[in-house]
Amino acid sequence: MSQLPDPASLPCSPLDECCGLKYFPRMVAKIRLHAQGKLWEDLHANLGKGSDGACVEFLHVNYDDLKARALQGGSDEEILNWCQEQTRPLNDTDKLVWNCYTAKLGWNDHLSAILAKRKADGGLSDRDDIQTIAHYIDVDEGRLP
Repeated sequence: MSQLPDPASLPCSPLDECCGLKYFPRMVAKIRLHAQGKLWEDLHANLGKGSDGACVEFLHVNYDDLKARALQGGSDEEILNWCQEQTRPLNDTDKLVWNCYTAKLGWNDHLSAILAKRKADGGLSDRDDIQTIAHYIDVDEGRLP
């Protein structure tokens, strides 16, 4: 685990929700913090990629368009509503599928090896309780022990 960052430089947990959709508040917070020059440096490389990329693909919006909309201002809810106006409204099943994906990412799937490497690089290989990317992020960013 890298040195704990200043909490003011961190977005919320990947499991936080906006209108019943996990991860979206984190992505928007990263956009805002980066624009203010406050985002933790370790998060810069994956802006618009990784889970950000998966989220915008799920929403069927372009990351740069979302970024521009987020920087115009408004609440997370307003920005999520804008996304749905651009493409399609999300129903309860859409949200369930996305939320399950987000909550279990890294657990026996295509990102398991990446999770294992991150844990090893961060000195957390012995932490069998960290089984998902979201849990690793919350530990890495100091929200969980």
